[in-house]
Amino acid sequence: MAATTTRQVPLSTLTPGQKGVITAIRTGGPLRRRLLDMGLVRGEVVYVERVAPLGDPVEYTVKGSHLSLRRKDAADIIVEIAEAEHSDEP
Repeated sequence: MAATTTRQVPLSTLTPGQKGVITAIRTGGPLRRRLLDMGLVRGEVVYVERVAPLGDPVEYTVKGSHLSLRRKDAADIIVEIAEAEHSDEP
């Protein structure tokens, strides 16, 4: 039987196809306000769509909208991802 654990990581570490739930935004000022205005709020699911050819920016889907963020800005957004743990117990 597989159990599920969660871990918190910066949004910038996720790869295309992964998703996470926003738990914190660790920036302030105008950038924080802009991120919140784009729908990046606690509890929202963020899906990584694709990465630009040179690695920056990265396209994400939030609330059905597509947005692109630089990796350095995405590093300030903490998400929780679920991971399956495999157990040898019957």
